[in-house]
Amino acid sequence: MAASPGSPAALRRVREALSAALGELREEAFQAASQEATKLSLAFSRPPPPSLQEQESLAEGVQSAVLAAASVYYQLPKGQGTTLRRAVRDATVQVVEGMIQLIEVILRTPLQSLSQEQLVSTGGVWEACSRVFRMPRDNQAAVTLAITQALGIVNDALEEMKQAQTEGGDPYSDVLEDEDLGSRANRDTYWSAADRQLLGPCLGLVKAAKICLKRVQGAVRGRGRTDKAEQVAQLDDLADIAGDVSPSVDELVLSTYPPVNQLALRLNAAKLASVLKKMLELTSASFVCPPSEENWVQFLAGAVDHNMDKIKELTQGLL
Repeated sequence: MAASPGSPAALRRVREALSAALGELREEAFQAASQEATKLSLAFSRPPPPSLQEQESLAEGVQSAVLAAASVYYQLPKGQGTTLRRAVRDATVQVVEGMIQLIEVILRTPLQSLSQEQLVSTGGVWEACSRVFRMPRDNQAAVTLAITQALGIVNDALEEMKQAQTEGGDPYSDVLEDEDLGSRANRDTYWSAADRQLLGPCLGLVKAAKICLKRVQGAVRGRGRTDKAEQVAQLDDLADIAGDVSPSVDELVLSTYPPVNQLALRLNAAKLASVLKKMLELTSASFVCPPSEENWVQFLAGAVDHNMDKIKELTQGLL
């Protein structure tokens, strides 16, 4: 039996049609911007310069292309999701900034031949325009991408932290030469015994951050939907909190390097723990986490509490 006009199946078809139309609009607008950048660059690649009439035509073409690219963002309905709109906005800004840079290079470069700087600037506009073909098509894809980017940053920070701890007492051994530290007698570049006790639970907290992001990423990718406004909003909340994880991880990792301020380390650990607990709460309350998936949420919440409690225990005397 055919689906009624108001059924979820019908709504999904409408959403898919809108997404396809928006995708075509994006590609057409950004391709036009790329073409106008090429025309502008070639026109000023060798003497004589374009006539005043030709310059006006080029300027109008660039302006129209940039406005068309910007209109893609403004025509994107807010109901499509904040994360998706942010991705489109960022792509548009990169195109506009690239075009401004290209014009500035042309204005300050003598008209003799196509300079290396002009080539680089033109290529920058091409690259910014080509990103539209890799952009997410709906909010589920946009949120998945945002979480994936945060996961990559956290993974890099975790590997950096592991490497520093495996290099012995001097985590700066790979960046400071002997002459920089004299006889390496500067103890500010070494961990004390008390510092080393803190490294374990800090590492555990960063590992928990990585696993949290990975599990939320999988949940959004596998069960994310954008059929209802509530689903779109919940996905946006997950993207926002995931965006808070990576800077919190970076702050904690930086605070583990000697000389360690243990009170600052504790505060940074508490901030990361709070962000992770909030992300797990939002995940548990969202549609991407059915009751059958609540076990891993509870397990990770327990891991966060365990490592944070250990850090509190080791820094209790500072309060």
